[in-house]
Amino acid sequence: MKEFKVDNEPKISSGFSIPENYFENFSAKILQELPKEEPKVISLYQKRKRLLFAAAAILILALSLPIYNSFFKTAEEIDNTSIENYLAFQPNITQYELISELEAEDLATLHETPSADKEIIEEHLLKEDNLEQLLLE
Repeated sequence: MKEFKVDNEPKISSGFSIPENYFENFSAKILQELPKEEPKVISLYQKRKRLLFAAAAILILALSLPIYNSFFKTAEEIDNTSIENYLAFQPNITQYELISELEAEDLATLHETPSADKEIIEEHLLKEDNLEQLLLE
């Protein structure tokens, strides 16, 4: 193999030439070409600021409503619920004992009949298999 020496071979020019004092004047020339006024920059965050605040407010409201409702339940609602649960799971209490504890106001509300259509009642009774059992109760 033939030995190759870089220093001994004739140099080949690249074909590109640089004007005189190009690198010395380069930064001054670029600074002259820059615009005098800075363009107004609007960040994406500020553009959508209202939308983000609205979404955050809705999220906070949605998460705080159940907490608010649990703190401000009336004692009457809690008492009625606990009494109903207690009575539902007590097998030794008969319906006659429950009726004897009702007051006149409670009996008046029980005697009010809801305005249900006769057709709906008839359809329910026709679909029910234990019609005789319902009549006996």
